[in-house]
Amino acid sequence: MSQTTAPAAVPRDLAAPRAATTPSGKPHDFSRKYWVFAVPAAVVIGAVIVFPWLFTVFMSVQDWKVGGGIDYVGMENFRQLMADTRFQEAMWHTLYFTVLGVALPVVLGTAAALVFHREFPFRGFLRTVFVMPMMATPVAVSLVWKMMFHPQLGVLNYLLSLVGIGPSEWVFNPNTVIPTLVLVEVWHWTPLVMLIVLGGLAGLPKEPYESAVIDGANGWHMFRYITLPLLWPFIMIALIIRTIDALKAFDIIFVISEGGPGTASETMNIFLYLQAFQFYKIGYASAVVVIFFGIVVALSLLLLYTRQKSKWNA
Repeated sequence: MSQTTAPAAVPRDLAAPRAATTPSGKPHDFSRKYWVFAVPAAVVIGAVIVFPWLFTVFMSVQDWKVGGGIDYVGMENFRQLMADTRFQEAMWHTLYFTVLGVALPVVLGTAAALVFHREFPFRGFLRTVFVMPMMATPVAVSLVWKMMFHPQLGVLNYLLSLVGIGPSEWVFNPNTVIPTLVLVEVWHWTPLVMLIVLGGLAGLPKEPYESAVIDGANGWHMFRYITLPLLWPFIMIALIIRTIDALKAFDIIFVISEGGPGTASETMNIFLYLQAFQFYKIGYASAVVVIFFGIVVALSLLLLYTRQKSKWNA
């Protein structure tokens, strides 16, 4: 006849954790205390983000000029924007500026990261010098470059004359104003891309490179088939950040060219600013904000989707 063995007692330390209790022995009800932390955060988010956005959407369907009444016009502001040739030009200028302002810093920043990742004398000092432009405020940077772009007094034309090149009109020529503004953007934000990619390089595994050396791969093959694929998630992060920043660029353009000459460098942000604070067409400007927000969200989602579909994940 078999004997039934009583189950061994579970040590107190291994037993299931008990619910926290008050000094009187009653269990704590944490769910009732969450509101103490959640409500203030929700109020701040609603006041700073949700309400301004809902108010902007509300104003985008109104005809409101400062000093006058407010009339509901539905989608009329959006229809006028689509037929506004100046707004269409601003969209093209924004696209032109964004493509150049993203592609050049990403390419140059990646190249700089590959250079500074290697060991060479004074690497730490030169790396510090390279990232210094990123530490300056955009307005201060713009004022300095604006003086440098002056046709007669600017140092850039003087430097060109030293190598036998004639003076350039820089931001005073409609054909060169946007590439010139991109030059400032590249100088200012290439260090950011370099730091992002440099962080990725620091975390790359060594085993694939050791195997590639054994297989007889040269430097280009290792960069093309090992380094670049492994760095792609970090490059995509830099691409997303730079795309959003370039789309939102305002201070550099406004301080240096103010959208000129004429409207040659008037981006959507400059167009928005003029409509709201020079022509006082608040409803019309709010419609620009809604369209601009939609473009930023669409591009961000596209870039995030591209990153998720990449072969390697960070």
